[in-house]
Amino acid sequence: MALGGGTFLVQNKVLPGAYINFVSRPRAMGSLGERGVVCLAMEMDWGKSGMMTVEAEEFRTETKALFGYPYTHEKMKDLREVFLHAKKAKVYRLNGGTQANVTNENLTITAQYGGTRGNDISIAIVPNVDEAGSFDVHTYLDTELVDSQTAATIEELKENAYVTFSGQGELHATAALYLTGGTTTTVTGNSYTAFLEAAEAEDFNVLAYKGSDIVTKKLFVNFTKRMREEEGVKFVTVLHDYAAADHEGVISVGTAAELVPWTAGATAGAEVNESLTNALYDGEYEVEAKLKKSQYIKGIQAGQFLFYEESGEIRVLRDINTFTSFEQKKNSDFSGNRVVRVLDSIANDVAGIFSRYYLGKQNNNTNGRNLLKAEILAYHEQLQSIEAIENFTAEDIRVEKGTEKQDVVVYENVQPVDAMEKLYMKVEVI
Repeated sequence: MALGGGTFLVQNKVLPGAYINFVSRPRAMGSLGERGVVCLAMEMDWGKSGMMTVEAEEFRTETKALFGYPYTHEKMKDLREVFLHAKKAKVYRLNGGTQANVTNENLTITAQYGGTRGNDISIAIVPNVDEAGSFDVHTYLDTELVDSQTAATIEELKENAYVTFSGQGELHATAALYLTGGTTTTVTGNSYTAFLEAAEAEDFNVLAYKGSDIVTKKLFVNFTKRMREEEGVKFVTVLHDYAAADHEGVISVGTAAELVPWTAGATAGAEVNESLTNALYDGEYEVEAKLKKSQYIKGIQAGQFLFYEESGEIRVLRDINTFTSFEQKKNSDFSGNRVVRVLDSIANDVAGIFSRYYLGKQNNNTNGRNLLKAEILAYHEQLQSIEAIENFTAEDIRVEKGTEKQDVVVYENVQPVDAMEKLYMKVEVI
């Protein structure tokens, strides 16, 4: 065998042999962060307490198990609106409740979750025609069969998405056993405080609240400002009719509260190079979207996200947020949601690149800072390639040593691209 071998840090080996280091050719490790995640709270009479993450496809196929109702049910309408354009939702159940249950002899059946929906569950136990001494145990939600299994004893029964089984001994045939006693608790202001505390630990693009309570709206706005400005977590919040927020991180839907879920989903699903201006509303709600021209002008000036109707279609008037206090250092560009999406993506993605690949891993010397600069440059080149920014050059990024030995300071110039919205044409007739 070879006497020496392995890898090396410096050329100080004693034994003869081959010492080989395998390294990757330098390439950009950071990439554009994926968008499409909405975080919202709901009053529900079924479902687990707290926050749950639901993928779009999971919502379409597992609606009953997750939320207690079929996909087409009226109670699922807001989530259908969200998932028209969102890829994922962080859904928080605001209320809990008492679990429905039923006991028959030595068998107790308990609903998986608290809430009144558990009262719509029933169980039927019938002899299995092929196996003597075994029984088919059917679980129904309303009149729909949602689970079926075969067992001879209670111990053999397995919980399903709707109920758990407990007890000991043999099973016995019985007519339908209806669960009762399920209750749903009332939502309070503290419920939304708990929701925002849970949301602080989640990653998402858009936070949504469609309610009308002013105190709760202020709670959401204050949370948004704190997270964006003090914690550096960039997301936007969609509310109904709250342009008073006057902040680039808050969108105020001024047309109708029913359009908040769709706006949240569409905003989350919009890419950094995409504007929702003139986007078609493809949801289910029938809303009034006809205002006078003067009302639309006032609404835009106030920072309202409005819809308009034309040729029987409802479309977004302008993709704007509530920021209206323009000044020299922060002009009207910040009122455009596409611009904010670009800036938020830069903040979130560059922070992610730094924390994953550089924090505590690279030396804070010229070589280390040059590596970081190359990484940030490559990321911005991605943005420019999809026309999210323009006129970007290497000179627009400077990475320097900060005050302390461990500090790195990045200076950046960036020009976000927005979509065309106004046409001014001069026609000269000769």
